[in-house]
Amino acid sequence: MHEQPSNSLVLRYFLVFFLIVGLLLGRLLWPFISIIVLSYLLATIFEPIYKRLNRKFSNSFSSLITCGLIITLVFIPLILFVGALSSEALSLFQYTKETNWVLKARAFTEQSTIPGRIEDFLALFGLHIKLELGQFSQLFSDFVKVAGHFIYSQASSWAANILSFILNFMMMVLIIFFLLIDRQRLLDYLLSLSPLPDDQDKRLIDRFEKISEAIIVGNGICGLIQGVLGGLIFVVFDFASPLLWGGIMGVLAFLPIFGIGLVLLPAAIYLFINGNVSGGIIMIIFYVIISFSIEYIFKPKLVGSQVQMPTLLVFLSIMGGLSVFGFLGIIYGPLIAACFLTLAEIYHENYRLDLMDE
Repeated sequence: MHEQPSNSLVLRYFLVFFLIVGLLLGRLLWPFISIIVLSYLLATIFEPIYKRLNRKFSNSFSSLITCGLIITLVFIPLILFVGALSSEALSLFQYTKETNWVLKARAFTEQSTIPGRIEDFLALFGLHIKLELGQFSQLFSDFVKVAGHFIYSQASSWAANILSFILNFMMMVLIIFFLLIDRQRLLDYLLSLSPLPDDQDKRLIDRFEKISEAIIVGNGICGLIQGVLGGLIFVVFDFASPLLWGGIMGVLAFLPIFGIGLVLLPAAIYLFINGNVSGGIIMIIFYVIISFSIEYIFKPKLVGSQVQMPTLLVFLSIMGGLSVFGFLGIIYGPLIAACFLTLAEIYHENYRLDLMDE
């Protein structure tokens, strides 16, 4: 008879085998990881609607109606926006090629007394700076050309790959359909596999879901408001491609430090260069009012204080997420940072003293 292996050896063998199979499964699912994560986040956000429908209808029918609502609210507007974005980006790129902003800046410098006043004001503090607005205008013009061409190429790529986009979205809707029905059962199963205490697992998942809801719903709504208002102010001042710039401001609104100021402040400078001093002042006042009211009044009430993170960490996590994950890094970056903070809190409360005693 063969000698029975020790329990520790069996456990080690099982863990190695389990780890290998888990890595293989992860390799299989990795191409769809973005779709899976977005599906889970959307299922979490729309789950209250599903539960309300589920009181009167079956699980499958309630999930089907909820998925139809997601298609109506997310998919159709996104398709229309991408098409309009592609068209406006091309128009902006052509406009910047035909507009000589350097000559306008030079004419403004020669005719206006504002640059001289600014130079005299800076001289009072020992700063003898010669304002060469022509050089700034050239840099700004080049930046707009590059940005317009980049956005146009990206939007055109999305439009050209519209079939792939539709297939990915349909796959996401299919995943959402089953997640709405079995999400709690799936969570309970994953929690049963975790060696952490149930209260710590639930705390981590709860923080993850609250942060995701704050990012997609809270920041999404605030970004939409700022993008719409920014696009409208561009319409008022007759800027080219207001829809495009409104979309850019809607995305930049996710950045907590600079935000829509990356568009509105250069727009104000452009108005100054073209001699519209009152318009430039109005643009700056508009930026200050919108940023302050949204960031410090509306967003905290919408998101809540329990999911707030340090502003610098949010900014760095978004920028890092963009560099690692692309556009979806706006969502993934803060989620990873939030999970780290939650784990750090759990460690500090439950394990730090135990490790120090050892």
